[in-house]
Amino acid sequence: MTDIVAAFAWLFQPANWSGVNGIPNRLGEHIGYSALTLLIAAIIAIPIGLAIGHTGRFRGFAIVLSGAFRAIPTLGLVVYLALALQNSTIVPPLIALTILAIPPILAGAYSGVESVDPRTVDAARAMGMTEFQILTKVELPLSLPLLIGGLRSGALQVIATWTVAAILPVGGLGRYLIDGLAVRAYDEMLGGSILVVALALVTDGVFALIQKFVVPRGVTAGKVADVRSKEPSRPVGISIPGRSET
Repeated sequence: MTDIVAAFAWLFQPANWSGVNGIPNRLGEHIGYSALTLLIAAIIAIPIGLAIGHTGRFRGFAIVLSGAFRAIPTLGLVVYLALALQNSTIVPPLIALTILAIPPILAGAYSGVESVDPRTVDAARAMGMTEFQILTKVELPLSLPLLIGGLRSGALQVIATWTVAAILPVGGLGRYLIDGLAVRAYDEMLGGSILVVALALVTDGVFALIQKFVVPRGVTAGKVADVRSKEPSRPVGISIPGRSET
């Protein structure tokens, strides 16, 4: 309990909110690194995933490759790339975390396209649409919830793992953990951890809202909306001569 109080005391110290090592600057660096990593991974993974989902080809290879990427220890890869490239800047962790972010985005892209009802695709072909038009105007809009879900998962992994990249002389919220550990400033370490958790929660909430709003009209949770009247039906009266209507 004392450590938590000390961590929040560190968070609200005015000295920690200004300068190069200030919270706004470190938070901005962390968001920038994460956004750049997610953008590069999306540029690589989304087109490949859409092509796999549309054609059905190389799906098994993509699953194996994604599993292999997930199994790579990120910290070990960061250190290896830093030594191999003889580069201690942002490049080694950027490459390593891009590799980490590709599998969930790739899976979200191809599984989203595969989830589209084949009858809808057949109807689009019957209307004379080209394969590219089917992909962009039919399959892509309907697959957006799962695609955004893949980006959501990738973003959370990237935000959490960029903290580890601070083992190299780069910025971000991970600096509070690495620098605090060096001088045993546990309030700084716990405060930095709280900031990473808060950033991850906010990011998850933003992607959850986006995922909700990209669902096409008439489709909720993968089900076609019931547009039939919900007004209760009335019993039809039967007229019998000599009797009142029932």
